[in-house]
Amino acid sequence: MRTVRNAMLAGVLVTTTATAMERPVHTYSIVARDSITGDLGVAVQSHWFSVGSVVSWAEAGVGAVATQSFVDASYGPLALEMLRAGKSAEEALRGLVAADAHADVRQVAIVDAKGRVATHTGTHCIAAAGHVSGSGWSAQANLMDRDTVWRAMGRAFESTTGELPERLVAALAAAQAEGGDIRGQQSAALLVVRAQPTGRAWEDRLVDLRVEDHSDPVGELRRLLTLHRAYQQMNAGDLALERNDVAAAARAYGAAETLAPGNSEMLFWHAIALAGAGRVDDARPLLARAYALHPPWRRVVERLPSSGLLDRKLVSRLRDVPAARRP
Repeated sequence: MRTVRNAMLAGVLVTTTATAMERPVHTYSIVARDSITGDLGVAVQSHWFSVGSVVSWAEAGVGAVATQSFVDASYGPLALEMLRAGKSAEEALRGLVAADAHADVRQVAIVDAKGRVATHTGTHCIAAAGHVSGSGWSAQANLMDRDTVWRAMGRAFESTTGELPERLVAALAAAQAEGGDIRGQQSAALLVVRAQPTGRAWEDRLVDLRVEDHSDPVGELRRLLTLHRAYQQMNAGDLALERNDVAAAARAYGAAETLAPGNSEMLFWHAIALAGAGRVDDARPLLARAYALHPPWRRVVERLPSSGLLDRKLVSRLRDVPAARRP
């Protein structure tokens, strides 16, 4: 919706069209490049609905951008376009700010594919507002409860071990523990892309998760990331079965079920994969648990032969497994 906004910022009345000032997405975020893998990512939380649809931008082999405060969403694609054309993060940022008559209410951070970082916090961003950067990362925030939020994010990112998505979420959790957005919590997002493009855009996004409206968006984002990891293990199990490596498949499926206990779909497809590999006796206990959690899986078994996913001779042996007793 294109409307005119009147925003009182530090005693200055700013009037502008929505083309320049889209939504007041006051928030905290972090952009980063993984120094080992070269992957690029951005994570964000705000007391604003669907923050990930506005703030977070990233492209494999190009960079990651967070555009926030009184946000101009065009900063995201424009910054990526300039990076793609060979500009550095600093050059891209200078171009954005120089062309914007309302740069004093913007907050934006950019990390490019070489790990170079540039950040801008406009002088009229609502306090507490600021940013801090390190090697390959920048944390920034505005309208925070305290002016220690962004530094807490940086410390958490640098001290957390593991892969880039987990480190980004750790930074968000640290921000919230420090007081976070003075208005409270609502939505969060996590976007991580590959270091180099594959030519298949859908494969370049390693993690793309959003929490649109939740009382604990960072906690929910962390839960979704764990579930994402579980489904990655399920995919690894499927690929192992395609190679006829049943032992590797069993390990991957087991890892998935450890990450997402009680997920009936994981149990079910694990069982079907084992049955298809001739391990019917191993499949039956998994089906018993799946049927206890969600009885309609029995009907799904009957439908699989027509899709070529199960030998019709196995249907009765799998469909008629007694459901496990619920604990």
